[in-house]
Formats: sequence, C-alpha cells, structure tokens
Amino acid sequence: MVQSLAGGRRGMTWLSTRVSKMLSKPTAKVQVIWQNELVRQFLAEFISTFVMMVFGLGSVAHMVLGGKMGSYLGVNLGFGFGVTMGVYVAGNISGAHMNAALTFTSCALGRMSWRRFPVYVLGQFLGSFMAAATIYGLFYTAIIDFSGGKLTVTGPTATANIFATYLPDHMTLWRGFLDEVAVTGMLQLCLLAITEKGNNPTLAGTEAIVIGILVVIIGVSLGMNSGYAINPSRDLPPRFFTFLAGWGSQVFSAKDWWWVPVVAPPLGAYCGAMMYAIFIGFNKRQEPQVLENPKMSEDHRISVLPKTVSHQHGVSSLTPVSVYPEDRPSILHHP
Repeated sequence: MVQSLAGGRRGMTWLSTRVSKMLSKPTAKVQVIWQNELVRQFLAEFISTFVMMVFGLGSVAHMVLGGKMGSYLGVNLGFGFGVTMGVYVAGNISGAHMNAALTFTSCALGRMSWRRFPVYVLGQFLGSFMAAATIYGLFYTAIIDFSGGKLTVTGPTATANIFATYLPDHMTLWRGFLDEVAVTGMLQLCLLAITEKGNNPTLAGTEAIVIGILVVIIGVSLGMNSGYAINPSRDLPPRFFTFLAGWGSQVFSAKDWWWVPVVAPPLGAYCGAMMYAIFIGFNKRQEPQVLENPKMSEDHRISVLPKTVSHQHGVSSLTPVSVYPEDRPSILHHP
C-alpha cells in the first residue's frame, strides 16, 4: 500500500512537471511577443483609443438619448477629458496618439518610421470599433426606446450620430472639408505649442490635462459646423460598426460625408505642423553666446550666434502625452 502511494505521488509529480513544461513554452512565447515594442505600441494605442472613445461616445449618447441628462458642453467635456485619460493610460508606451491624423503627420515629416504607421492606426481603429460596440451594448435599450425600434441615420429619431459625425443642413460638403482641415490644423498647432520644450511648454506632468482642455476649447468654439471629427480613428470605425449593427448603408451615403473625416484631418494636421515649424519652430529667438578667445586677453571676447541644434525632448511635440520616453517619435526632433 505504501509503495503504491509513493508510486502514485511520483507519477503525479512527473505529470505535473510535464504539464508545467508544456505550459511554460507557450507562456514564454507570449511574453516574448508582449515585450516586442511594436506589439506594446499596438496594444497601447488600442486601449488608449478605447478609453477616449468610450467616454466621448457615451457623452454623445447622453445628449441624444438622455434629454436634460446630456448637453453639447457635456460632449466636449467627455471627449476632452477622455483624451486626457487616454494619455494617462498609454502615453508612456506609444505616446497615446489616438488619432491617425497625428500619426500620419509624424511619419510624413520623418519623425516616425512608416512601418509604425499601420501598427498605430490598426490599434486605434480596433479600439474605436470596440468602444462603439461597448456603447451600443450599454445604451441599447435607450436607443431602441428613443428610436421606436427603428435605427435611422437622419430625422428626429436618428441615432447614428451617437457614433459618427454627419454634416448639418447648413453646411456643404466642401465647406465641411475645409472646416475639418482648419480645425485639425488648430489642434496640431496647439499640441506643438503645449509640448514643445524649445518654446513655452506646459509644466511637466500637466500635458495630458492641458491637451484635454484644448479639445474642449476646440469643441465649444469650432465644433458646430462639422462636429469636429478631426480624427479618422474617431469617425470611421464607429461608422463601420453602425453599418454592421443595423443602420445600413446610409451611414456612408448620407451627403457623401463619410470620406471627409478620413481625408481632411491628416491634411489639416500636416498643415498645422508646417505652420508651427515655419512661424515658431524655425524662427526661435536665440541668445548670442560669448566665447573667450584664448589668444586674446580676458577683457576681449568674441560674440557669436549659436548654431542651430536639435534639443532632445522628454515629451513628444506631435502627440498628446504626459510622460514621453526619449526613444518615442517626435514631429520636430528625430527619436
């Protein structure tokens, strides 16, 4: 009996060891994958965009469905501080772009490798899509009650505008296009002013809050005309979700607007970055340095203007981020 028990224990030990070895191999592989920089940046963009969009779309749902429980100011606050929370979640990993227009501009100006572009954008799109699905699930009964069970894109009981932007009656397509270019340009220009250490940046650690305030300001001052999508990652994935969830093809055909929030923001962000580079980045006032000539007496010195140098940043000048590692992409300075 004792021998059989001992044999049983040895058998269990051997089996446990074999199982541990079998499980350790895939676990080790998963750890290696998770430690890959591109994978971590993909996951960071996914979760930061998800956080931003859940708060943003949730605030829109309150305005559309909740009557007095929601307001346009509430939407601006929801998206603004949703951005702030997204930055805090992932700013130290990927920079928390959460915006394909900003990612495009960083790559277009050579401050970030193009091979990162699809990784960032895919993470943003999937995070935004999942946020739309989450809000749909959370507010499903309110959506059905408000719409009478019919999911519509236009009209008094339209609910597709919870998830994506739609052009109002007073705007034409090309005026909306120019509006998105201009508003996204203001976003990018001010982001550079907030984070560029060579100019007059915010206090260290407050960047995320100030960027959230910036989004609120843009919404309350410039958001009426086109809904200030200013971000392909904010508009296209939720729009595609509504197409799948029952709103139908009208989410793409209504005023042929769907492509504008995809194309106009990258153009606007690039223009905003170039404006900053031309008016501020390339024309910073530089104090003269006084260098002593060793061949002359101490009372004789030569005044020279310093050469233009590239300052190393702890904060990206392109993307909303509170703590930004030195090896992350920046619009004005190479990583």
